Amino acid sequence: MLAIIGASGKLGNATLTALLKHNLIPSSDIICLSSSGSGTQKLQSQGVTVRSASFDTPSNLESALRGCDRLFLVSSPRIAKDFNNAPPGAGREADHFVAIDAARRAGVKHIYYSSLAFANPSKAGVMQAHMRTEAYLAKLNKEEGLQYTVIREGLYNESWPLYFGHYDVGGDDRTEVPVGGDGRISWTSIADLGLANALVLAADPKEWEGRTFYLSNTQDPRSLEEVAKMVGKAKGREIALRVVSREQHERYYVEERKMPEPMIKWWSTTYDALRDNECEIKDTTLETLLASKGVTPKPVEETIKEMIAAA
Repeated sequence: MLAIIGASGKLGNATLTALLKHNLIPSSDIICLSSSGSGTQKLQSQGVTVRSASFDTPSNLESALRGCDRLFLVSSPRIAKDFNNAPPGAGREADHFVAIDAARRAGVKHIYYSSLAFANPSKAGVMQAHMRTEAYLAKLNKEEGLQYTVIREGLYNESWPLYFGHYDVGGDDRTEVPVGGDGRISWTSIADLGLANALVLAADPKEWEGRTFYLSNTQDPRSLEEVAKMVGKAKGREIALRVVSREQHERYYVEERKMPEPMIKWWSTTYDALRDNECEIKDTTLETLLASKGVTPKPVEETIKEMIAAA
């Protein structure tokens, strides 16, 4: 039995959809854990068993995981836990530790964890909880023999507005977008990640146990400067990127754009990582997995056109 935590979210549901669409794992062998009513209804409509649980109720998590031998743990979306330089154990990794410990008590033997396609170690604040979770899994493997697989998921095609200066796809009228750094990014669509995840989850666990790898579209890495040109082309007007210091980035988005300071300061470290080119990935695992199903990765430019047309 495979359990999925986070199956109602974008990445988790793309993975579940691919598992079912390609008949990789029968719906009767999949248990999805959800903490929301709307999420539960969506999952039930896909024909899988749904059990109610959340990171805030460890005992319920443990009960919900009983009978499962494998777990796909999609990382916690509660990013506010990471703000203000959260010390080890207090960021989003706290949610992950709760889920991992509940899985251990429930008898789960293999945990697949959705990390992120930055370096480890990384300068990016968004990667800190992932680094700590990866370390915790490695520690448990060494001490207890818990099997694990770390999947560093590519930066979503669909997340370009976040990286591109918190861009408002439908209403942003800026002709110049300041950001705290730039670098080439191996953008990867959520659907492509979902299919690749599904193929990993459906394989013999021994094939992937103990491995840490990236799932990223290595064929067409694009910088934020190139994203600016794509956005401008799709909108029919020129839009430029202006690279500034991290301090200038923070001041602009907090003081001029009126965005929350804790979030902006946490996110601004992402650009330090981009300056170091952390997100141009060379691992071709994604392409190999997709090719087994006759699929080629979706270019980020195609996603940008679609999102702007729909706005």
